[in-house]
Parts: sequence; structure tokens; C-alpha cells
Amino acid sequence: MGGSRWIHQDNISCYLEGVQIHGEQLDRSVTAFELKNVSFIRKKGTNVFCKMEQGGVLGGIVLFVSKVLQEPKDFSCETQDLKTLTCTWDPGSDTGLTKQPSQSYTLFESFSGKRTLCKHRNWCNWQVAQDSQETYNFTLLAENYLRKRSVSILFNLTQRVHPMTPYNLFPKNVGATNATMTWKVHSIGNNSTLLCQLELLTEEKVIQQHNVSIKVNGEYLLSELEPDTEYVARVRCAYTKHFWKWSEFISQKFNTAEAAPSEAPDVWRNMKMVSGHPTVSLFWKPLSKVHANGKILFYNVTVENLDKPSRLEVLSIPAPARSTELTLDQCSYQIHVTAHNSVGPSPASVIVVSGDPGNEEVEKGRVNGTEDGFSVSWKPQSGDATGYVVEWCDGPQDLPCVLQWKNLGPNTTSTVISSGAFRPGVRYNFRIYGISTKRMAHLLEKKAGYLEELAPSDNPQVVMSNLTSHSFTLSWKDYSTESQPGFIQGYHVYLKPKAGEQCHQAFEKTVLPEDSVCCKYTIDNPEQKTFVVENLQPESVYEFFVTPYTSVGEGPLDAFTKVTTPDEYSHILIRIILPMVFCVLIVMIICYLKSQWLKEKCYPDIPDPYKSSVLSLIKSKENPHLTIMNVNDCVPDAIEVINKPEGSKIQFLGTRKSLTETEFTKPAYLYLLPTEKNYSGPGPCICFENFTYNQAASDFASCGHFPVTPQAPPPQLGPLTSPENLLKALEQNYMNSLGEIPAGEANLNYVSQLASPTSGDKDSLPTNPPEPALCSEYKMQMAIPLGLASAPPRENSSLSSTTLLGQGEHCS
Repeated sequence: MGGSRWIHQDNISCYLEGVQIHGEQLDRSVTAFELKNVSFIRKKGTNVFCKMEQGGVLGGIVLFVSKVLQEPKDFSCETQDLKTLTCTWDPGSDTGLTKQPSQSYTLFESFSGKRTLCKHRNWCNWQVAQDSQETYNFTLLAENYLRKRSVSILFNLTQRVHPMTPYNLFPKNVGATNATMTWKVHSIGNNSTLLCQLELLTEEKVIQQHNVSIKVNGEYLLSELEPDTEYVARVRCAYTKHFWKWSEFISQKFNTAEAAPSEAPDVWRNMKMVSGHPTVSLFWKPLSKVHANGKILFYNVTVENLDKPSRLEVLSIPAPARSTELTLDQCSYQIHVTAHNSVGPSPASVIVVSGDPGNEEVEKGRVNGTEDGFSVSWKPQSGDATGYVVEWCDGPQDLPCVLQWKNLGPNTTSTVISSGAFRPGVRYNFRIYGISTKRMAHLLEKKAGYLEELAPSDNPQVVMSNLTSHSFTLSWKDYSTESQPGFIQGYHVYLKPKAGEQCHQAFEKTVLPEDSVCCKYTIDNPEQKTFVVENLQPESVYEFFVTPYTSVGEGPLDAFTKVTTPDEYSHILIRIILPMVFCVLIVMIICYLKSQWLKEKCYPDIPDPYKSSVLSLIKSKENPHLTIMNVNDCVPDAIEVINKPEGSKIQFLGTRKSLTETEFTKPAYLYLLPTEKNYSGPGPCICFENFTYNQAASDFASCGHFPVTPQAPPPQLGPLTSPENLLKALEQNYMNSLGEIPAGEANLNYVSQLASPTSGDKDSLPTNPPEPALCSEYKMQMAIPLGLASAPPRENSSLSSTTLLGQGEHCS
């Protein structure tokens, strides 16, 4: 709020920082302006000016806006050496005036009448008078251009002593459990006594506090310290005559020396069989800092055989290892474990193990988890138990076990197992062991539990079997319940029947989350992993789904599996058809394996004459030099004619005599016999026919050897001096007869012989036809056109056979 007067003129206007202001006219020549809530614009002030409408500025003023000067707070005076007083106060906020300083402070002592202008805004020194003045009355005056403020204080000098901070604080003679601290203080007056406070801290906590009265030098022995521990010692002092304030602290760190570990390691074991040998896995927990008394360098494991006295086996395990494995036999062993630092070993931890892995069957139970952990309890044992051990794994079952254990006293039958590694939905197994007086552990009970149960995470893989027209079987035997995030209490079997079919007995109607209706059956036995769905309709489509459930809920809703029931008679047909198919397969397999045998029995290969066994038989009985001759070297004995050409004529070699068809009543034979003069009878002849090449010849099962009649003298044919001439004549007559034989009727039969007449039989020809000889082996064959063959003898025929005489080699 401010006011101004101006000579009144009608054409004069006034402005505050360019904004016109209106005032109140007091008289003809004076106008007053009232300004409220003027804000701070700048440190140099706010401009207010007036001017005429048609002229320049008439004049103006600078308006300074500042904060209100505050009264000093917390005004106090004290001395550290009884020679200088130091007065301090809180000046409050700065007024912000441009004049420097914006406010000033003056210290006035009323008893001496002295005054001093303070150089600082919040403190000021005052020299103590040498006339031993003890009482002082100070007034602090604060002022600026606008106003003044003051505050006073009255005190006795000896009651306002604040000692200076001690110095030179050092430890000496530091041991494992004690140390001596020394320090110095500044003197006050004529060797005044000071009370000093010594504090000992570890991990920022005060564990010891001691008061010591000194004049110049301080010293104190600290005891009951922990070995190899870092401590902080600090000291502060106060004036003993009149306590006013403690001095500031001075601090110093130091470490105590190491000592031998004071406690035995906490040791546990795990027994298992590896390749038939008992293997002991030893575990131990690291000693706490309080009990280690220094840095653990290694652990000694001593193994002693209790059944067979022998030399002790000592193993040294470097730190920070916490386990080792021992392969033992069936004997009992006592194991000692000690921890070592630079000073010495710890007390030994003793445990006894035997070759028995300890897999005995014990009672199994469940434990419930809480926010604090698992509450595990067990039945108390007899009086020989020296303690109990609870063992568990921190991680899930599908991960490597991080073995944990807890040792408990003999009078304890319950405990709470807590761990930061416990997670909801994970099954944890606990084993409770009793420790006997012989330091041997025996398994007592097994417990399993969840910190918090969850719904099953997956569903079993269901296998359908035994499908009939009215039922099928579901099984999920491979489903592991221990890996689920909760105790499986049973299973729900969902079945979607065909449209219009009602749920069967023991099923209940339910609605799925997708609003579909199906039937549900509850299995309340978690060990039952098979279920038979019955009372179904033949040739119907059903859908099923199986899910487990815990105390929290059931597993996820997966897709349904479809199954179609067969008709009522399909299983009967299957029982008939399957054995038949099986038998056919067996027969086919046997035929395939015996194919070579069937071929030899049913359709053997055409034998090779050169590999015939008959030849070897003849050689052995008659002439060892006999052999199979080529066709060029052999004169055939007879030619069999089996066709009956209609109206055709057959010409004989040499005579050119023809016969009509009416003269033929059966196949004709043409015999080619030797021409020796002394030939008197038939020789033995073996004749073979190959019906494979001519089906028409199959009507005649044998070939005969008939004698040549005497009415047909040899000169009628003329001599053939060699087999080659015979073959040429046969070929020429065969070519001439092709014109006389109708096409398609020139059938051939193959006749072979093996043995020729003996020398004693060549003098005469046979008078009666011999019985035909059955063909037993194939040798050389000849293809003779039927037109070249002659008819066999008849009763009314004068010509019964034709003899070809030759002088060369021949066979019969």
C-alpha cells in the first residue's frame, strides 16, 4: 500500500509499470493513489510515473518491494577454550533490498557496554575480557532501511563450554579379542578435566560404550572382541565442571587378529549306490564369521574304518568347496570334518556311515506351507536319539538338488523350514532322520508339501483301447502326479454324447466355459489311471477329455478327442478275417522261402544233355569211350510222322513213291538202319521224345523200333556214303514237300537215340517190332519235317519201311 500527491490537472495520467492507475482527488491540486498487493518485479524497484496527454513525462518515483525483516532465531553463545565466545543465530529469509547488505547485525553486551558489528549473517565472535567476567548479557540487533528487530540472551561463561574435537585416535596392541585405544584432547583453561566417551561399533551398530575422564591424553582397553572382525572406535568429550555439549566425534577403524575356528562345521551326508559300490556325498555349511575367527583356508576330512582297523585316510579339500564324495565298501566308517584357518583347526564334526544306502520304507505324510515356510513335525523317538536332522532340496524336482538340512536337538519334534528359494506350485520333499548315540542317521519319516498349491499345469496323454460297439477304455498310466503344482486329488472325465442322448448313470451334466453341454464323471482316487466308458450306442460319434484336479481347481481345458463306435458285428468279422489273413501271409512266406524247391518239383528246367547221368551209366556198363555225338556225326534211325495232311502225298527218299492219306492210320516211323551185309537183327535202341516243343506229339507217349521188311531191298534208295549226304537229301526232299503239304500242318516231332547196336547184332535185321522204349533222358534232338517220314507197315501194304544204306559212321 502506498500513496502519492500530484498537482491536479485534468490532462495528467499516472502509470504503474505502464499500467494506468486511478487515484482519489483530495482537493483541487492534490490526488492520492492507493496500491495494494504490489508484487515483486525486480530488485531495482518498480517504476511509477505521470505524464500529460500532449506533453512529456512530468515525473515519477521508484517503488521498492521487499520481504519483512524477521527476528533472529536460536540465538546462542558458547566457548571452546574460555577465551573466545562464538554467538550463532538463524537470520531467517533475506529481505531482498538492493542496498548491501540488505540487513545488518550488531552484537551488544550490556554489562561491559561494548558493541561490535557482525561480519556474517548468522554468527559472530566475541573476545572474553581478561577481568574474569563470567556473566554476559548479549543483545543481537537486526535492521534494514525499513525496520529493526532484536533478541537478547544472559548466561554464565563456564556453563557454555563446548570442547573441541579430540585428535590422534589410534589402536595399539590389537589382539584376537582385545585392543587398546589412545587419543588426545585440547586443553581448556588451567588443565580442566574433560569427560570423554569411547564407543565401539561393528556393522554401524554400537556394541560397547565407555566413559573416561582425562585432562590431555586418553587411553582405554577394549575387551571381549571377536577375532578377525572389523570395528570402528570413536571418541567425543565434554566439560566436566558444567556439562553443556559433547564435542564432535573422531573415528578410527581397526581389525582384530585371527583365531582358530571356535565351532565344528555343520556336516551332513547323502548315501547312494554307484556301480554297486556305496558312495557317500559329504556336505558342510561354511562357518559363520563369528565362529570362523578368520579366513577358512581348507577342510580336512578324516575317514576311519570301524570294522577293520587300518591307517586313517585324510583328505584336504581347499576352500570354498563345501562337499566331497567318498567311495566306500560295506563296512562302517567314522568321518571327521574340521575347518582350518591361518591359526589352526576347528573342533571336529563326527558322522558315522555304513554300506547300507538307507532306502528303507517309512511313513509318508503331507505338510502345509504358510507365509513363514513349512511346519514339519514328527513322532518322538526313544531316549537314545541325540538329535534330529530335517533334509530337503531347495529347487524343483526336475532340477539338480541343492541339498539343505537343519540340525535339531533331541527334545525337538517340530520345526519351521523357511527358505527364500521356496516358490508356489513346487512340490518339496522333506526327510526326517534320527541321530543315534553312535552318530549314525536313521530315516524316520517322509513329508511332501507345497508352499502354495496351484491348479494342474497340463493334462495327461490319454490312450484309448478296447473299442467295442458299446464301450471303450481310457488310460493315462504315464502321467506323473509328483511334477504337478499341487496334490492331485482325482480326475474329471468329460464325455460329449451324440445329439439327444442323455448322460449315463454316474455321469453328471455340466456346462463348459464355451457354453457347450457335456457329461462329467469324477474319479476321486488319484492312483486310478484307467476308466471304462460304457453303455454307448453302436456306430455313434463320442468326444472325450480327461483332466486332473487339485484343491485349487482342475487342469486347462484342451481339445476333445473323437471316437466312433463300430457296429455290433464288426468285431466278429475281424476275429475271422484276421486269422485268415495271417494264414495266407504264412503260406506266402513259406512259398517264397521254398520257391526253388517248388520249381524243381513242378516245372523243372530243361536238362542239358551234356550233363546227363545216363551217359555216365552207359559208360560204366558198356563202353567207357562212348560219348554223345553231334548231329552231323550221327545217322538217325527213324523219323516219326504224326500229322495227317489231307490229299497230300509223301515221297520217300530214292523211290519217289507216294502214298495217299487213306493209307495212314497212325503216325508213321522212318527207320534209318546200317547197311552192313551181315546185319541180321535189330540192335538195342533207346528213343526219346521231347513233347515240350510239339504239343501234337503228346498223343504218343513212346516211340517204337520196328524191323525193315525184306521186300524192300536196300538198292532202292541208293547208298549215302556219309551223314552229310543224308542230311542234304533230307533237306532237299523237305523243301520239295513243302509245296505238297498244306500250310500250318507241317508238324515235327523230335526223336533222339542214345545207344547204337552192338557188334554182335549188326548182321541181321529184326523180324518182329520190339516194344517201344520209354523216354528217360534227353540227348541230341533233330527237327524233321513230317513230309519226309514214311508210314508204318499195314496189312495190305507192300511197303512197310524204308532203309537208307550208308558206308559211313552210324548210330542206332
